[in-house]
Amino acid sequence: MAPTGDDAERPEIETLRERAFDLADEGRIDEALDTWERALSASRSDLDLLFEAADFQVNVLRDLEDREILERGIEHARRGAKLARKAGDAERAAEFAWLEGTALGQLGHATEALARLAEAEQVFPDSLEVLSEKAFALYELSRLDEAREALLRAEAAGEEDAWVQHQLGLVAERQGEPGEAKRRFARALELSPDEFPAPIGLTHHAFDRAVEDALAALPEQVRRYLSNVAITVEEIPSDDDLLASDPPLSPTILGLFRGAPYGEKASMDPWSHFPSAIVLYQRNLERFARDREELTEEIGVTLLHEVGHFLGLDEDDLYARGLD
Repeated sequence: MAPTGDDAERPEIETLRERAFDLADEGRIDEALDTWERALSASRSDLDLLFEAADFQVNVLRDLEDREILERGIEHARRGAKLARKAGDAERAAEFAWLEGTALGQLGHATEALARLAEAEQVFPDSLEVLSEKAFALYELSRLDEAREALLRAEAAGEEDAWVQHQLGLVAERQGEPGEAKRRFARALELSPDEFPAPIGLTHHAFDRAVEDALAALPEQVRRYLSNVAITVEEIPSDDDLLASDPPLSPTILGLFRGAPYGEKASMDPWSHFPSAIVLYQRNLERFARDREELTEEIGVTLLHEVGHFLGLDEDDLYARGLD
């Protein structure tokens, strides 16, 4: 007797699933995503398939930092959580909540991420994955004591993890513990040298030269706007930098525009009474780049981004123009 229903669809779904991973390995991301959608359309209530699709978009493709892919992953995670709750499957619902929280954190929605991760933590209180993502969201909100607590719980939860060590280093750095930060960063490097290489570590003079090189490479029409904007360099953002916004800015920001946007008169914003300035954060930029060439390039990208803020563009405008 020929197979029918879900049994008949399963071989086709497995073929599509495997094809999606193969396409991703080949760098054919759009085709991989379309293949996942074809698989899901064949079995829209399959929780395992929904979880794999969401995990693919949120975690497998994480390094792409693509907002649209993450948003698609969130849609699948929310749908999966709803179906899991309806089926009375609390563990699978918590797994979907973890995926949604992870994606929200990557998109910069740390407060929303914490709410989803709290749901996951109720079911998986000792999960390295849940605790590390919770710590990341807390760090993004500058809730450093809570972030450290979550990271130490994650460290105790299982096998030593390079990401946890690196994040503990970032927390220690912001809390004024350079020795502890150095130890944690060194351990992350030892555990995963490809993921957490030693930062470039330029002298202040060499970094200033990199800024000059980046400025010289900018289009003339951009440099024209910068002629009346001071460009300064600081090690890392201060608490005042981060907490002046609601929600707080990420401690990993590469640069910041201070002052009133171009053409605006002074307002109640205290920064509007100071000359316009762009601040570059040396340690964050050095940590972001793999070599001097990439550092110079990223300084230029950061300057363009902050010039966009100077011209009155918000983050969505910058994303639409490829300057996020």
